[in-house]
Amino acid sequence: MLDGVSLDQLRAFIAAVDEGSFSAAGRKLYRVQSAVSGWISGLEAQLDVVLFDRTARFPKLTPEGELLLADARSVVSGVDAMKARAKLMAGGLEAELSVVVDVFFPTATIAAAAKAFAERFPLTPLRLFVEGMGAAYQPVLDERCSLGILTSLPIEFPSLVSERVVEIPFVIVAAPQHPLAKFRGRIPTREIAKHVQLVLTDRSNLLAGKDFGVFSPSTWRLADLSTKYAFLKDGVGWGSMPRHMVESDIAVGSLVLLNVREDFALTMSAFYRASAPPGPAGRWFIDHLKGLSVDVPESREPDDLPASQKTARTSRRPPHRA
Repeated sequence: MLDGVSLDQLRAFIAAVDEGSFSAAGRKLYRVQSAVSGWISGLEAQLDVVLFDRTARFPKLTPEGELLLADARSVVSGVDAMKARAKLMAGGLEAELSVVVDVFFPTATIAAAAKAFAERFPLTPLRLFVEGMGAAYQPVLDERCSLGILTSLPIEFPSLVSERVVEIPFVIVAAPQHPLAKFRGRIPTREIAKHVQLVLTDRSNLLAGKDFGVFSPSTWRLADLSTKYAFLKDGVGWGSMPRHMVESDIAVGSLVLLNVREDFALTMSAFYRASAPPGPAGRWFIDHLKGLSVDVPESREPDDLPASQKTARTSRRPPHRA
């Protein structure tokens, strides 16, 4: 019966292979040779398979033993990982870290943090979700995620605590062939109103009926940022984008800056429930992101950009979602 297979048997099997003999396996396991021989013989009886050819001076794996060795290693490794994880959990480490990240946050920064997290907490699974606006808050509010890296909303959440992480610079852009790209100086409101503004819509009900940063009565509502980016590049409309996402497009001229309003930035913060503050893994993740925030590109104008497409940099405005 396979139910009788023990970890001692599997460890003895693996040690005999790795050390080259039963006596060497006994020394590694701090057991006498007879104990190792007994465990391996018992394992063979349980499996009804001969694992070693014992006709030579040193035992040699049979073809069946070769195939079963990988299974034995997998079982022992899994049990060892379970024991290590349980020990860490007993010390207060989260069983897993679930994080929802605002769609505006730089993907490269999150990827760098995730890579470092895997090295720092190899036994703690990381679950990452990407959402925008109110839909990004929902997983934290309903306890599906323990942590959110989110932009501020004009709504109070008494159950949540926040810690500032970084500011994300935003710019207003359009394709070079767009009519608004031809204007010199500040673009008049009456001209802005003539053209479609691309707006990121909220997939939750938290901001139902509310608009932020919408200047044109003609809007197209898009549910994801990548679609908005593609539409902007194709000249379908105009709108705001995180500076880091369009930096290279501005540099090569596939998108141009529009002088619609002063430059602005959105504050990104770590949000978590007051009743469930982050454990060691979550605390490390927040602090690590704060340390990586210096890598977020600062908003700047290309030196050769025409004056008509330079944005004023005299103030920081409250967050908007256009």
